[in-house]
Amino acid sequence: MIAVIDYGMGNLRSVSKAVEYVGGNVTVTDDRTRISNAEAIILPGVGAFKDAVKNLKKRGLWEVIIREIEKGKPFLGICLGLHLLFEKGYEFGEEEGLGIVKGKVIRFELPPEYKIPHMGWNQISIKKESRFLKGIKNGEFFYFVHSYYVKPEDDSVILTTTNYGIDFVSSIEKDNVIATQFHPEKSQKAGLKLLSNFLKMVKVS
Repeated sequence: MIAVIDYGMGNLRSVSKAVEYVGGNVTVTDDRTRISNAEAIILPGVGAFKDAVKNLKKRGLWEVIIREIEKGKPFLGICLGLHLLFEKGYEFGEEEGLGIVKGKVIRFELPPEYKIPHMGWNQISIKKESRFLKGIKNGEFFYFVHSYYVKPEDDSVILTTTNYGIDFVSSIEKDNVIATQFHPEKSQKAGLKLLSNFLKMVKVS
């Protein structure tokens, strides 16, 4: 069972349907016991960092996520689910993140010809090998919607980068944790391939 965490923010239906499409058994839940008993966790999200932290803590999910990651459970974060893994975010004021990955989440500061949010299809540049990227070619297109991006302190966690005025980190991998800035569930064939790869990683972990 894959637990897609419901904290009131995110494309829960589209994420769960995409995972089911590639063969995953999914439950959308904010129940701490079901999350603890799941084989893997997916944390989606669309919206503001500060609001997400508030909602996760209000529902008693903050400590559960940290504990399950520390236990080695496979984890996939999507968009805001990537941001929340970091130590600090600066959207509507400074806010503490989960602190799983050292670094911060900052807003794009770009020339005026670049619209913010960064929205639409863009390419990835692969920085290291990963089972998560099996069958994905360098330069593959994925779908993005975001105004903030992550800056990890340790470059070794960087899985892919993407260029939008600057090169920014578009996915990371650290031990049992994978997270993407782009939306696999909105990225058609390539996105479904990533979700299928994640399921295969869950089954062998």
